[in-house]
Amino acid sequence: MDAEEPLNLVPLPGSERPPRAGFQAHGALPPDTPVQATLILRRQAPLPDDAFTSHLTTQELGDRYGASPADLQLVTSTLERLGVTVDEANAAERRVRVSGPVSVLARVFGTDLAESRPADAGEDAPRYRQRSGGLSIPAELDGVVTAVLGLDDRPQARAQFHITPAAAVATSYTPPQLGKVYDFPAGTDGSGQTIAIIELGGGYVQADLDTYFAGLGIPTPSVTAVGVDGASNVPGQDPNGADGEVMLDIEVAGALAPGAALLVYFAPNTDAGFLDAVSTAAHATPTPATISISWGQSEDQWTAQARNAFDQALQDAAALGVTTTVAAGDDGSSDRVGDGKAHVDFPASSPHALACGGTRLEANATTGAVQSETVWNNGAGNGATGGGVSAVFALPTWQKGVGVPSGPGGTDAGGAANGPGGRGVPDVSAVADPQTGYQVRVDGKDMVIGGTSAVAPLWAALIARLAQSTGSRFGLVQPKLYDSIRAGQVAAGFRDITSGNNGVYAAGTGWDACTGLGVPDGARLLSSL
Repeated sequence: MDAEEPLNLVPLPGSERPPRAGFQAHGALPPDTPVQATLILRRQAPLPDDAFTSHLTTQELGDRYGASPADLQLVTSTLERLGVTVDEANAAERRVRVSGPVSVLARVFGTDLAESRPADAGEDAPRYRQRSGGLSIPAELDGVVTAVLGLDDRPQARAQFHITPAAAVATSYTPPQLGKVYDFPAGTDGSGQTIAIIELGGGYVQADLDTYFAGLGIPTPSVTAVGVDGASNVPGQDPNGADGEVMLDIEVAGALAPGAALLVYFAPNTDAGFLDAVSTAAHATPTPATISISWGQSEDQWTAQARNAFDQALQDAAALGVTTTVAAGDDGSSDRVGDGKAHVDFPASSPHALACGGTRLEANATTGAVQSETVWNNGAGNGATGGGVSAVFALPTWQKGVGVPSGPGGTDAGGAANGPGGRGVPDVSAVADPQTGYQVRVDGKDMVIGGTSAVAPLWAALIARLAQSTGSRFGLVQPKLYDSIRAGQVAAGFRDITSGNNGVYAAGTGWDACTGLGVPDGARLLSSL
């Protein structure tokens, strides 16, 4: 097509990008700069609620609720006619990966792409692409394409982990010791199960894993790296950065479910990369029992199209029988937004994610006896569990009646009042305070790390062991966990946390917006499922 011929474009709903603090534009990108993006297509039929209880095979999900062949053909042929390269078209996952020069993709999607660098950074700082405002799509794709992700490739999420100086560590635990504290079901080790772990940077060193597990007296579990969108396992960059997250996730999940196969999905830290990794993991063969996610960002720092597309990927996972455990955030009820209002972290705020909050634990590491367990909150800037009320996701049926509070008076991205009725975060908890944290090994160093990022793999390992014991996967497990409890009631299989706060919200009997239903009592939880 003639590059100067006018295009008939229509706005893409939900694509307006909120401002991102900490970055500055530095002029237009050269027109031949290569760009990749992910397009999400509509479902050929709505996904029914009973898919979350009956579970589907990957073939059934794709055939019934993936993209229709006609839609996929329309999208690929239209984009190719306009000079866009189609790199991958996946009907089951409703994803189309495309590439091309800035001059083509910016024109086809109705935007301008600028070079972006971290504010106040030098010339050697990382460089990204950024856009502002909304996107458009060719008119013939109106209603067919529901999201265009990855054109802006500034980091989308942050790792939810905390490192405390050694002098500040009061006590620490190995993951097996925490398995004793939380009474993980005896006679299980995750055998026959797969745990998928999502990482948006960093990497692991096999020698470190071998040393770590040998020190615990556990055979090194099977760990396999899977690259998504060109990313790969790249360790040794920074033990206090992404490597710390990767090793924490692997070592916690591997030590608590050493019989499970661990697949570590490495993806670029963009909205497209994050979603592509989750979708790839959920649709993999064999289907994983759990997906563990320790990355996130305040839900109002996502575009609506990205949130919706990601939530649909989590719906796919749940329909396939996969439970996705997600860190609830490490910055209290503010979620590091800084506007004085309460915010929750996404994807933890998705009702199709098992949101994992954090506690401070004082226990006998040998016997597992608990002296005290309270809400993790070390004060402003020092880490606290995330939790609160979503401004964008409605209150799920299974959370009605448990006492989810009304919003704190903030507004959602569209300016609507954040009143009662939002999804409450978190659902569950475990120890996250780095002062009572996890003993791990990163880049040849033994360290103690905390954060709700450790709670997500802990719960992923527990779910894998429960799946092993029951012989079935759980998918959207929340209806079973909440099981019609009311406000002030303690759920079966949980030890309630009733002391402490995360800023706006305080713990109390039953579900609360600090620690959810509480911490697991694994053996009792197994008997209640």
